[in-house]
Amino acid sequence: MLGWTLTFLVIALIAAALGFGGIAGAAAEIAKILFFVFLVLFVVSIVMGAVRGRRPPL
Repeated sequence: MLGWTLTFLVIALIAAALGFGGIAGAAAEIAKILFFVFLVLFVVSIVMGAVRGRRPPL
């Protein structure tokens, strides 16, 4: 998911450099949404890992 965020960020930067406002804005919004989704999933996984604790290997 982080890869998609970086992809849309690069597309937004290239489009902004070329002056395509609509494309740059849309790609930037998608990159922001994906970033926050990734951040929430990361925090949830940290909390779940802390709550469950580490289990010994079988």
